[in-house]
Amino acid sequence: MAPRHTPTVRQRRFGAELRRLRESVGMSAPRAAELLGTDRTVISNIESGRFGISEQRLRRLASIYECGDPGLVDSLAAMTGGRRKGWWDEYRGKIPPDFLDVSEIEHYAVRLRTVQTALLPGLFQTEDHARALFDLFVPELPRLEVELRVAHRLGRQAVVLGDDPVPYLGVIHEAALRMQPGGRKVAHAQLDHLLESSERPNVTFRVIPFAAGGFPLIGDSVMYAEAGSPHLDTVHMDSPLGAVFIDSPAQLAHFRRRLDLIEQVALTADESKDFIFAVARDL
Repeated sequence: MAPRHTPTVRQRRFGAELRRLRESVGMSAPRAAELLGTDRTVISNIESGRFGISEQRLRRLASIYECGDPGLVDSLAAMTGGRRKGWWDEYRGKIPPDFLDVSEIEHYAVRLRTVQTALLPGLFQTEDHARALFDLFVPELPRLEVELRVAHRLGRQAVVLGDDPVPYLGVIHEAALRMQPGGRKVAHAQLDHLLESSERPNVTFRVIPFAAGGFPLIGDSVMYAEAGSPHLDTVHMDSPLGAVFIDSPAQLAHFRRRLDLIEQVALTADESKDFIFAVARDL
């Protein structure tokens, strides 16, 4: 089996969960390898995301690790079967790998929750809005890369706007609604697109107005991707140095609590639609 030179975040997430299961029963990697009938380096490579594993061997490992959570085992089993090509792979080597990791996590999520305080959610940006944002990068991006990033961002949107969309709840601060990258016409079309998207049964927007004051995660951009099992959830945050992916159980619980608190501050879905309409009308 040839090792992966650059495992994706999702592949590393799979390996990290297997390592947690092994460590939860106090078992060493050499002992796990012995019971699985393989070399100890195989266990290390699986846990680092560099090797894949068959569903049969995955279920054998889960039994060795005495995992009593059938939902977790089934979710891990669904992640086996080798490296499946996704639509985002056509962009590999052309745009930053963090973008592709986000696409993969979104694609396999069963529910998405986001908080945006300065920018509108990428999953609902219009082509002109997205292009205007990428044109603001410093240093300036080459035109080809801008167009590739725009095309990739639009491709991501199938997860919430396609034929088999996942449930989505997005909290958006008023500041993000009032930003006008690309000018008034682009901004107006963008808000119209948000309103149109909000009519879909799987999409809910909740607005935090300036009048609400402070709230948890103020200033942050957060995506919480729920997996088939809560143990496999992932948090994605933007930072000046690139994407940050979080998956430790304690941190996941912390983010769930903070998102719940934020939603208590936000307007209801119907109030939010009215608010977005009012902002658009004032442009």
